[in-house]
Order: sequence, then C-alpha cells, then structure tokens
Amino acid sequence: MPDEADRVEVTASPTDVTTATDVTPGWGGSAGGLGVVGPPLLASRLSPAALPEPVLVRPRLLDRLDRGVAGPVTLVLAPAGWGKTTLLAAWARAVRGEPPPAWVTVEAGDTGERLWAYLAAALRAAADGVPGEGPQPPAPDGPPRPDQLELLAAALAARERPVLLVLDDLHRVTDPAALAGLEFLLRHTEGRLRVVAGARTDPPLALHRWRLAGELTEIGPAELAFTPDEVADLLVAHGVPLPAAAVPRLAERTGGWPAGLRFAALALRAQADPARAVDRFTGDQPDVAGYLRDEVLAPLDPAARDVLRRSAVAAAVCADLADAVTGRPDAGQVLADLAREGGFVQRDGSSPPWYRCQPLLADLLRDELDRLPADELGELHRRAAGWYAGHDRPAEALRHALAGGEWDTATELLIARWPELAPYERDRPAVPAPPEPPAEAVRRDPELALAGAAERAYAGDAEAAAGQLRRAVEHARDLPAPRRDRFRRLAVAIELTLARLAGDHGEVRRAAGRLLATGAPDGPVDDPRAGAAEDADVRAVAGTALGLVALAEGELPEAAARFAEALAAARRAGRPRTELVCASRSALLDAAHGALRAAERHAREALALPSCQGWSSRLDCGYAYLALALVAWDRDEPAEAAAHLTLAGPATAEPGAAALAALCRAGLLAAGGEPAAALRALVAARETAPGAELGARLAADEAQLRAAVGDVESARALLADGGAGATAAATAADPSRATGAGPAGPEPGGAGGGGRAALDVALARVRLRSGDPREAGRALPDWTGPDAAAWPLSVRLSAGLLDAVLTVGGDGRRAGRILEQVLDLAEPEGCRRVFTRAEPGVRDLLAAHLDSGTAHWPTVSDLVRGADERRADEPPERPAGPERTLDEPLTERELTILRYLQSILSNVEIASELSLSVNTVKTHVRNIYRKLDATRRREAVRRARELRLI
Repeated sequence: MPDEADRVEVTASPTDVTTATDVTPGWGGSAGGLGVVGPPLLASRLSPAALPEPVLVRPRLLDRLDRGVAGPVTLVLAPAGWGKTTLLAAWARAVRGEPPPAWVTVEAGDTGERLWAYLAAALRAAADGVPGEGPQPPAPDGPPRPDQLELLAAALAARERPVLLVLDDLHRVTDPAALAGLEFLLRHTEGRLRVVAGARTDPPLALHRWRLAGELTEIGPAELAFTPDEVADLLVAHGVPLPAAAVPRLAERTGGWPAGLRFAALALRAQADPARAVDRFTGDQPDVAGYLRDEVLAPLDPAARDVLRRSAVAAAVCADLADAVTGRPDAGQVLADLAREGGFVQRDGSSPPWYRCQPLLADLLRDELDRLPADELGELHRRAAGWYAGHDRPAEALRHALAGGEWDTATELLIARWPELAPYERDRPAVPAPPEPPAEAVRRDPELALAGAAERAYAGDAEAAAGQLRRAVEHARDLPAPRRDRFRRLAVAIELTLARLAGDHGEVRRAAGRLLATGAPDGPVDDPRAGAAEDADVRAVAGTALGLVALAEGELPEAAARFAEALAAARRAGRPRTELVCASRSALLDAAHGALRAAERHAREALALPSCQGWSSRLDCGYAYLALALVAWDRDEPAEAAAHLTLAGPATAEPGAAALAALCRAGLLAAGGEPAAALRALVAARETAPGAELGARLAADEAQLRAAVGDVESARALLADGGAGATAAATAADPSRATGAGPAGPEPGGAGGGGRAALDVALARVRLRSGDPREAGRALPDWTGPDAAAWPLSVRLSAGLLDAVLTVGGDGRRAGRILEQVLDLAEPEGCRRVFTRAEPGVRDLLAAHLDSGTAHWPTVSDLVRGADERRADEPPERPAGPERTLDEPLTERELTILRYLQSILSNVEIASELSLSVNTVKTHVRNIYRKLDATRRREAVRRARELRLI
C-alpha cells in the first residue's frame, strides 16, 4: 500500500462526492491553474510494470536504451509479445542517477485530457525527485493551451538535468492532437525532455523530423529478438536442461520472439526429453495459438488476415505470387504494409521483395489453411504450382502440384526439369509432405513416385524420399526400353541427391559416375517421356555434385575444374538454378586463386540471375558476396571487402568458405589495429578448415601475424608444426633442413603446392623479421618456376616481392627486374594488397622503380602515393611521460562513437549502427579529433588508448 503521504483528497467526476483514494501521486488541481478535477490517477499506470519471473537481464538492449536517451526520442516499436514493456521496465529500474525516469502507461480510450493528467503527474513526480532544481514545472492537468506549453517548456529547459519520460503502449493514442503538446515540448526544451516510448505501431508523432535529423533511436523486432546466447540464458533461468546443440534450433523455431520463447520454456520444462520436444513445439499449440489469434491476428483487418492465411500455402511469397494465389490484386500491398510493422511478417532485401511469416505464426496459419474445404485448398496449391512453374522454380512447383493432386503436372515437371530439383541449400525449412500419389496412378506412371521422391529429397526428408524411390522402382520393371533408360537416369539422379544428403562423399562420387554413364534415350520427340535428354543436363548435375564434394574436402583445384565444367554445361542446358550454384562457387574459387577479374565477373553474373532472389538462394548469393569480399581485399579496398563479407554470412557456415572468409576477416581486423581478434579468427578457422592447403594458408597468415606483433618464437613453432619446418623425409633429402635452412618440404597432410609455398613465404618473412635475411632467402620458394603457376596469386606475388626486398641490398638492378616481374603478374588482376601491406622497405623500392622505365608507371606512382598517405596517417611519436587528462572531456555520445572508431566501420555504417545521421557522426568525430589533439582516425584511437578511454 502507498504511504500516508500519498493519500490525497480527490473529487470524482462527474459527481461531487469527495473520497479518500490511494493514488500515487494524485493532484486535484494543477500548477497551471486550470483547477481540473477528475477520476483518481492509478499508481499502476505511473510506475514501471512488474517484471515477469524469472527476470532475464539483456545488457545489449539496456545499453542501446542508455545510448538512445542521449537524444530526444527513443522508440521501441514491435508487435505484441516482443518484450517492449519488459525491456522498458527493466531499463527504468536500472537507470542510475536522478531524477529516475517518469513512467506513464497509456490505456485504450485515453482522451487528451486524461492522458495529460497522467503526463502532468509523471512530470511533477520526476521533478520532485531532484532537490535543488527549483519549483515544479507548471504541468497542466489537461490538454494545454499555447501559453501553458511555453511556460512548461521554459521551466524544463532551465533544469540542469534532463527529465526522462517513458510512455508505454503509446500506440493506444489514436488522436494526433493529444500528443501535439508533447511534440512542442520536445522541440523547445533544449534537450531537457527525453521521451522513451513503446508501441506496436507508429504513434501519431512526427517521427520523420527526428529521423531526418538523426535524433531518433529506433529499436525494432530484429533487435528485440533473442540471440541464441540469450535463449540459453532464458532456458537456464527457467530450469530447462536443453543441450547446447538444440538451442539454435529453438531460436530458429521461434524466430527469437520473446513471448514464444517463454511459452517454449514453460512447455519444455515439463518434457522428459526437451531436445526432441523442440522440434514438436509449433504455433498451433493452444497457448501459443490463443496468444497469436488474440494479440496478432484479431486486430488485423479481415482482408489482411485472409491474405496472410491464403499466402501461407507457400513458405515465402512475393507480391506477384501473393496476387496469384489469393486472387486479390492488392495482396502484395497488404503484405508490404504488414512487413513495415515488422516482427511477424518479414521481408528480404531483394527486388521485388519476398515475404514470409514468423515461424510460429506460419504454423498457425497453415493449421487454419488446412481447415479450408479440400477443393478450395487444392485450388490454392494449383495456383501456386502454376506460378512457380512459370517463374523457373520447378522444385516449389512440384511440391504444390503434388499437394494439389495434379499428378500429370508433377510427372511432367520431373521429366522436364529434373536437373533443377537437386537441393543445394543447407537446413531448408521443414515443409509438410504432400499426400502420396494413389497406387493406381503410380502403377500407370512410375515416374510419379519418382516425382514424390524428388520432392521429399528436395525438402531434406531422405527417409521418405528413399521409400518413394523404392516404390517407383518396383513399378518400373515392365517399362519399354527408351522410357526405362530415361527412368534409370532420373532414379540415379535422386540416388545422387540422397548420397549428398547423407554426406557420403564416396557414394556421391559413385552415383555421379553412374549418372554420367547413363545414355540419352531415343524416342519420339513429341513424347516428353521418351524424348532425348540433353547430355549437358547430366554433366551439369554430376559435375556440380563432384565440385561440392571437392570444395567440402578443401580440394580447391579439383573443385574449380568441376564447377567450371558444370557451369558450362548448365548454361548450354539452360538451367539457371544449377548455373547459380556453379557460378557462385566458381567465383569464390577464382578469387581464392587470385583470378580477380574472373571472380568478379562470375560473382556479378550469379547475383544478376533471377534465381538469386528470396530466402531460398541466400547460400548461393553468400558465396558470390564472399568472392567479391576477397576480390576487394586483394585490391586493398577494405571498406568494400567488409561490406561484402557481411552479406556473405550464410556461406561462411560451410567449412571451405569459412576458411577463406577467415583469411579475409583476419586481414581486415589486423589492418584495423585488432591483431588479437585477427589471431582468434585464424585459430578458430584453422581448427575446422578442410584440406591441407587451406589449413596451410591459415597457418601461414597466423604465423606472419604473430611475428608482426613480436611473438616470433610462436610463429616459428607454428610453421614447424604446419610443415614449413622439416619432416623426416625432407630432412633426409636435404640435410640443410635440419638447421632450418632451405625451403620447406611437403607438409604433413599432403598440402598442395599453394599451401606449401604459403608456409615457405611465411617462414622467410619470419626469418627476415628476426634479422636474418640470409636464412630468409634460403627459405623463399622458387616463385618463377613452372610449378608456381598453380599457386594462389597472392602467394606468388608475396614471394616475388620478398625476393626483390632481399635482393635490393646487393644488386639494385636485379631487384628492379624482379619487381617488374611482380608488377607484370599483379597488374592484370588489379592486385594491390601485397604491395600496400608488405615489408617497410617496399615503399622505397617502389619509389626507386619509378625512374627505371617501368611499364607500370601509373600503378607504381599510385602505390607510392598511397604508402605516403598511410605514413601520414601514423601519429608522430609522443614523448614518454605520465598520462595526462583531457583539457575538455569527451561527452557520453563522443565516447560511444570513439569505441566504434576502433572498428573497420565507416562513418556511414557507424551512423546506421547508432541510428544517427552521417552529419551528426561527422560532427562528433571532428570534436573527438579536436579534444584528443589528433588529425586522423588511427591517431585518435591510439591517443584514446594511451589515456585509457577505450
């Protein structure tokens, strides 16, 4: 109960009865002199909501709010159940200092007069919490007049400390006039009033003004969603013993939706085997379904709800598909409006965009869809099948044709489009299995059971696919010869897919061989069941499977050859899906080898393919973006490399791509002044890298980085373990290996020439850094020999450049000739990183080469100029002495931006991270430079570290 001091006399309107009512606080009149009286004010609406037990603190979001209140408006915007109120209440209780945040919970039906009564009470309570700030602000109890607003604004502006005002459920205010006074105060209180609002939809405020000025902080569903680590913490708090491996599955299953996760925690706690129960936790369970129906679907317009339900026939839809399935010309616009609110309808970044529902909501919508009459549901599937078939998406068309009972369509799709039915995505979302074709239809047409097997294989259901395959084979014994041959080819293609799903590389190779051995059947050209199959289809499918196996094993040269052959075949056959897979992987392998122009061309071609749209192709697009990241890094374009590396995320979960991504990421981190983070990235990648060559390249980069930070002994030990020292065979063949002289022999594990050369170059650099140029020269591999053409270009260029550096002291002319050879190799591909990130003496070597009559004068001049600019970026040496404090301290916002300056993010990216305008960030950066007496970013970061500010 409130204290006696909080018991006040209130006159309940409309009667004139005076009662003693417990309210906290309650004012019967106003400092503004309105003399308004009304119903009592509820203490529960003027204090933060109670936190749900168990309480889970989410520091990253609390920190986000702390940073946000440096500006005038912070908006936490998300649909029901995304934890808005919980976050705001946790933050309000955690805020340190005075005054504590004022709190108002908005309720449905609040008029402007009622809302302002609560606002006045909250503002007065906040003002009372700080002694020495003078009289209370004259807050009116009802919608204020202009003169009252000006008095209140002036009083707030005169305060020393800002007033924090939390408005929860602000979406319940539907009248813009009710908040007009609040907007006035935000504009005219000189930053002393700061509003933090929680809402399900955009409140009636002129948000665009603050957004344009970079003064609006927005926290949406993407940030409110639980990360896997937070999911694990929540489960621990609820006492759910879920194995770590199952946590990401639960995070994906719920989409990180906070309410869904709490429902899941309660449900899993009662299960004997929580790990298995995760896969059974769906949106059609009673508690989840009831919440979604009441809080998410019920407030929607009936037409919007119908669009959502009918669109749920597909896992994801674009506007055109939604229009086709629902029969409504505005279905796409309905989805766009729902996606704008975020949370339960998500859109991807493609053009045109694709939409999908949050997983638990999708479960519920499919449950509602299944309750439609069979003929109506079948018609939806047939419409979807027709749209997919007409837009080069045969796998989706096949699934809907089977679900709609279109047996002939399903069979024709398999026969005509079988090369495009092989799955290449990892962990495809589970989709319900369509009904099995009736026995009579399969007896008449065994290919129909093959179609069912292909659909289940594409969905990742290997067991069901194998059953359908056996069923098809049982009914195909009496097929005529041409049709039987074609049937065998289709069956072997499905066997190949099943071997890939099982991860059995040996069986993949055997099945690919059987597929290549199948001949094109002869038959009437007007019979699609006996028509001649293009040999290119077989080569494209088999070659792609073999290329994927080679890449997974780290055999890069073999993978490159396989994908090149399969890409040519896919283009001859006109198979865009297979072409996308091959082009994206070819791009990455070209980039890894140093064929930068080919890599960029293949990557751009892959990204331009129509099939590289929507969620279904994110893995393939990730490979293309990773290729572009490697290209940009080798061309010394770190900002572009970082941007492409971010988009490559899905591909970096696969071992071969992960190793190449680690090489790029570590280089970016090291160049950004974070060698420790770079080393961690290399060590982690080396532990899982497939194949000896990738492992050797990672070890070589790690050794060079360790030597660069002064840990030469660890670098030497790593190179010895990696094979750059000596094996017994190498020592026996060349006794000089026993003393560490001479180039390295074949490393353990059988790394190819590129990996061995990378280790040898690293050893030479380590020895040079140790002050032993003679031994460095003996370790350097022969980069001009015939075998060197197979090395990655960056390794060959590094070896040649190091050769020039080691030669310049004894024979300047020969060093110049070597440098010219290196430039001859680098120029066609635009490779610059080996020069810009090389040994200190390279700049002087390049400068001297300008007068040698080089054929690459513009390139060399540009490299020298770039080296001089980087040298200018380095801060001058500061005299040693005790640390001193700043004459003018950094503000909280400047400290936040200073922490971002340590990263590789550009000003534009920092602005995006902090929801600020670029101009605002630039202003803060200039102030940071001035206060730290710095002229460059690196100098500012170094100075801040000296002062222990970061």
